[in-house]
Amino acid sequence: MISYVRGKLVSIHEEAVIIDVHGVGYEVICPNPFVFQKHLNNELHIHTYFHVREDAQILYGFKNLDQKYLFTRLLSVSGIGPKGALAILSGVNIPEFVSAIEREDDKFLTSFPGVGKKTARQIILDLKGKLVANFNITKEELETTAKKSSQSVELKEAIEALKALGYVDREVKAIIPDLQKKITDETNTDEIIRKALSLLMKK
Repeated sequence: MISYVRGKLVSIHEEAVIIDVHGVGYEVICPNPFVFQKHLNNELHIHTYFHVREDAQILYGFKNLDQKYLFTRLLSVSGIGPKGALAILSGVNIPEFVSAIEREDDKFLTSFPGVGKKTARQIILDLKGKLVANFNITKEELETTAKKSSQSVELKEAIEALKALGYVDREVKAIIPDLQKKITDETNTDEIIRKALSLLMKK
């Protein structure tokens, strides 16, 4: 198992980053490679999960151990593979996600790419009660994040609207970190789209 990689971040692509470790370039598939933008051409320490199957050996990377742990737990859910887990992680707020599982919020869970009602129920069945302690989320935090989950759904709706307008996944992912800073509890989907378009025009 390759637990982490440390080296120079030499390039960022739509689905992966390339890290030079003593002259060897490691391709690391990430939920959102652009979160590492500030480390470009500098040393980066990235947590990794080495996935081996018959036809491929793939290195997945995460910005922290919580994200990596959630990835491994999602892989334990029937019907979710690495691509599905990665798609969920690309837009996940971990406390909100755990809160949604605990209160069996199908609507929130099905807002993630590739998660239908059947998969949402399977996530709840397999993970309910198994994540709270690992992420040290208190009862108060679960209640607070429950109020915010509708905002997350609106963010995802805005992202889908941007793609419908012709923006590609790479462009949208690149602005998500800055976009999230501009969103408050009162920001609705239309306002998120306007803020996103403003950021996209600056790129």
